[in-house]
Order: sequence, then structure tokens, then C-alpha cells
Amino acid sequence: MTTPGNGISITHALEPYDWSNEETAAYEAVNGAVGAYSARISAEEAKPQPDQQIIQDARAAQTRLAREREGLRSGDREQIAAARQHYAQLAREVRGGAA
Repeated sequence: MTTPGNGISITHALEPYDWSNEETAAYEAVNGAVGAYSARISAEEAKPQPDQQIIQDARAAQTRLAREREGLRSGDREQIAAARQHYAQLAREVRGGAA
């Protein structure tokens, strides 16, 4: 029997869900921001004297983004549209060094 916590996946019991392009783009935008922070961490760690505060802040941002991603509701079109715009902008800012 499949029960929570027994180590057996219950994904086979999930109903199929068709993702819209907008929904997919919103989740990908969050992932892009997480990836931008990953690049920042890697670049900092590659330095002869990495700034640990930059690394710590970037990891904290990744954790925050993961929680925010979990809060996205695919059926909430307004939230998805706002998330897509916000996280795409955030990723650009992180890559540009502004965030």
C-alpha cells in the first residue's frame, strides 16, 4: 500500500495536467533566477578569496525562491503572469550584478 512516508512514490496516482505556455514560462522564470544565483555562487567560489557573505546571500535567495515557487498555483492566471514577469526580471538583475 502506498502511504506517505513509506518511501514509495505516489506519482502514479496523480491525474494528468496540461500546462499552458504561460504556466510553464512562470516556473521556468523562477528556475532561471535560481540558476542565476547558482552562477553567482560558482563565480564567487572560483575567486582566490571568495566573499562568503555573497555566497551565503545567494544561497539564502535560492531557498527563498524555492519556497516562492512552491507557492505558485497553476490555476491562478494573475499570479502566474506576475511571477513570470517578476522572476524573469530578477534573473536578469542577478546576472547583471544588480540583485
